[in-house]
Amino acid sequence: MSSTDLVPSTGAQAVQTQGRTDGRQFLTFRISEEEYGLNILRVQEIRSYEAPTRVANAPSFVKGVVNLRGVIVPILDLRIRLGQASEYNAFTVVIVLNVGGRVVGIVVDSVSDVLALTADEIKPRPEVPAALDARFITGLGKLGERMLILLDIEAMIRSPDLGLVD
Repeated sequence: MSSTDLVPSTGAQAVQTQGRTDGRQFLTFRISEEEYGLNILRVQEIRSYEAPTRVANAPSFVKGVVNLRGVIVPILDLRIRLGQASEYNAFTVVIVLNVGGRVVGIVVDSVSDVLALTADEIKPRPEVPAALDARFITGLGKLGERMLILLDIEAMIRSPDLGLVD
C-alpha cells in the first residue's frame, strides 16, 4: 500500500511516502554508505544545497547560515559531524528541521524516502562504540534487508556541543 503524501519542499525534491500508516514515520537519508531515519514531524522542508554564508570561528561542521524567507538558518553538515568526508554534488540536500522552536538545516548526501515503521520493526540501539554518540540513536529500523539508524535529531540539535538551542 502506498500513499501520495508529500513532504513540503521548495526547490529540492518531494519525497513520496511508502508503506503502512500504523507506525511512526521517518524521513530516510544517506550519509556515505549508511542510511539514517529521523522523525518526519521535525522536518520543515527539503532544499537543494546552496553554499551558506560562513560564520567566523564556527566549528568545522557548521557550514554557515542561509536566509530562508527572512529567517537566518544555521546549516550543519551532518556528514562532517559524523566523521565522514563531505562531497557536494547534485544529490546533496539540506533537510530543514524545526527543533525546539528553532529552525536548523542539516546537510546530507541524499534523501531516500519516508517510511512508516511499526514498533516491531524498531529494534533497540546496540551498545557498541560508534562515531555517533549513542544518546542520539533511538534504535534501528529493520525493514526487510534494510537497516536504518534512527536518530533522535532533537537531542542531537539540543546537545551542548552544538549550542544551537537552549
